[in-house]
Amino acid sequence: MQSSAIFPLFYLPPVSYFTALKENDFNFLLEKHEHFPKQTFRNRVSITSPDGILDLFIPVIKGSKVRTPFKDVKISYDSKWQRLHWLSLQTCYRSSAYFEYYEDGLVPFYEKKYNFLFDYNLDLLCWILKQMKFNSPLNFTEEYFKEIDGLDLRDSFNKKTIHSVETKSYFQVFSDRNEFIPNLSIVDLLFNQGPQAKSYL
Repeated sequence: MQSSAIFPLFYLPPVSYFTALKENDFNFLLEKHEHFPKQTFRNRVSITSPDGILDLFIPVIKGSKVRTPFKDVKISYDSKWQRLHWLSLQTCYRSSAYFEYYEDGLVPFYEKKYNFLFDYNLDLLCWILKQMKFNSPLNFTEEYFKEIDGLDLRDSFNKKTIHSVETKSYFQVFSDRNEFIPNLSIVDLLFNQGPQAKSYL
């Protein structure tokens, strides 16, 4: 297999994800054929709220006992999760400096219904990279390899350790009541820092 960094495809990934992309000069592959691991940022995002970290989840349709490849995982719309996520983003970030700057571009992701989680995450990642003026083409794995010749980050950015990773602080909403929370979703950085988010990385 070619030597390259392999990244998972997350839902509104944490800041350290983009720092790692930049450290690898955006020479990376997105893992498309792994079995869908539970309790990861593939269908979860952490944002800030008045009470600290708020985790939001995208529900997925439960498959059979056979482990499902990530590219085939379907989103469930049994609950109104899109409305909940968008209302949460509005409530938590309406007062941030740049929320209105990104609002119109982001809201369609909470109105359009996607069948597959992979496609949804991919379109969101493309939108984020465009906002940050990163124009690297995206490449994908063609099959699953347990061992790779390169940097394997598929099991990195663990939920249990992600917020303990040291990062430079920046102004966050609710800073009057919460200490700085490192490594939240990239949208936290975008809403608070706007075009300066790229230089922050």
